[in-house]
Amino acid sequence: MVNALSRYLAFRRTLPPRPPLERLTVRARGLDFAVYRTPRVGDALPLLCINGGLIYDHTLLWPALAPLAQHRQLILYDQRGRGASQVPPGMLASRIEFDAGDVAALREALGIPRWDVLGHSWGGGIAMLATALDTAAQPDAVRRLVLVNAVGVTSRWLAPLHQAGLDRLHHAGSAEAYARLREQDVRSLESPDLAAHVAYTQAYFPAWFADQHFARSVTPPAGDSATGAVVVARLRREGYDWTERLRDLAVPTLVVHGAADVLPLSEAEHTTRFLRKARLVPIADAGHNPFWEAPDAFFHAVDAFLAEGAPAS
Repeated sequence: MVNALSRYLAFRRTLPPRPPLERLTVRARGLDFAVYRTPRVGDALPLLCINGGLIYDHTLLWPALAPLAQHRQLILYDQRGRGASQVPPGMLASRIEFDAGDVAALREALGIPRWDVLGHSWGGGIAMLATALDTAAQPDAVRRLVLVNAVGVTSRWLAPLHQAGLDRLHHAGSAEAYARLREQDVRSLESPDLAAHVAYTQAYFPAWFADQHFARSVTPPAGDSATGAVVVARLRREGYDWTERLRDLAVPTLVVHGAADVLPLSEAEHTTRFLRKARLVPIADAGHNPFWEAPDAFFHAVDAFLAEGAPAS
């Protein structure tokens, strides 16, 4: 039986050389943002890619999403106070809604009248909120939206996630990873203590994979954003409900979700039913990162969706 890691390595061997990534500093909403982009491809609209994790920078999605750059320009950025982007004044007041508000400002600062948007995990939440905000002011600002294993429209999925991770590692026989996660106090995440957030996310990392052999081959990323820790802590303490904010979101949306994710497929099903123009593509045998565990199916689905109605290059 071919495992997920073997499938991923075979897929990588089929790819052309990775395109260069240009770094820019873009001023928006009084902050300097680190923005990264690949070369333009014909007349294709750019694709903004918003990473999740909230304490991490754009490298969560680069070079993972590099195959998408064959057909369009990719734009990535470090969210406020993450990576090389400026820490906002009043950092302790940070919230995910501020991250969402930055997206339209970045589009305008880059001189881009219209683009497609992709968000992964918590980045999917930012992408939904940002698209709703931007299209309320300029209806054609976002042509298509892609949600990759995105968080739900409400925070109901969040409380069971810790136990789901423990169950995944226990049933997979990953004793060491299970013990490490069990030692973590999930309640500590309600505080903006960056060290606690880093320790927890690294302990939880293997649970995001359907294939534990693959998980053991990947080094957990080391987030380092105090701004992001403030945002996560607020979401953990207060929860969230974005139903009113997203009720009128009418952008064609692809909800692509690893069917074996610990963030359950039922949450993606709920998002698909809630959004007015959404379709769901479950990715079999994949966890939270289907671009790693099932790249052929993932990139085929995203490329096909973004190609619909697009001008020829």
